[in-house]
Amino acid sequence: MVPVHDEAQNIAPLLDEIERALSGWVEYEIVYVDDASRDATPQVLATQALKRPRLRVLQHAANSGQSTAIATGVRHARAPLVATLDGDGQNDPADVVTLWQCWQAERAGGDTVPLLLAGWRTERRDTALRRLSSRVANGVRARLLGDATPDTGCGLKVFERDTFLRLPFFDHMHRFLPALLLRQGGRVVSVPVRHRPRTKGRSHYGVWNRLWVGIVDIMGVIWLRRRMRLTAVHEQTPTTPAERAR
Repeated sequence: MVPVHDEAQNIAPLLDEIERALSGWVEYEIVYVDDASRDATPQVLATQALKRPRLRVLQHAANSGQSTAIATGVRHARAPLVATLDGDGQNDPADVVTLWQCWQAERAGGDTVPLLLAGWRTERRDTALRRLSSRVANGVRARLLGDATPDTGCGLKVFERDTFLRLPFFDHMHRFLPALLLRQGGRVVSVPVRHRPRTKGRSHYGVWNRLWVGIVDIMGVIWLRRRMRLTAVHEQTPTTPAERAR
């Protein structure tokens, strides 16, 4: 699932890569969510959908942000397992296969606890300012939330659709998926993935919307976590014929 806003130049090349990467590995659909782009993104997506039967295109009537775009895509997804990646071409679609293989390994023992695989960009290919802003934001978030996830901002993630839909939704919640999943008693596994420089289009993020706006969201997540109560549930089974007859 790919959320996009003003990424017309990146759509066709990224779709080519996604199809090459996933072909022969798993049955899949590609869901693009256009968050009310102002460039040629809607037209490019419409053209691509005519020749790519696996591509589904959803469009927001108004710009609503990345978290809402992700939620829209997950709600409309038809598969039980969802992989997300950014639409700017900086994530390598081949790493979706890596995450898929890790998912299979994590589930091999029959574990059914909610699971999130989070991409970890160990070698960032961004400007010095973006690397600094991400490092500061990740450090503040990790210190306050203790989510033990080195790179929550990576767009590459794999999770179960039903798990995501049970999480509380709010704007910018995509940056806090690990903390929200841990709050639900789940597990988070960070997986090293590749990262590439942006070659087309313009970044939508900077220091202000990565750190200062996020401080308010972190406080909200802390509040949610403190209000959560988890407990084991055991179903009683009748032990006598009279009890079973009730």
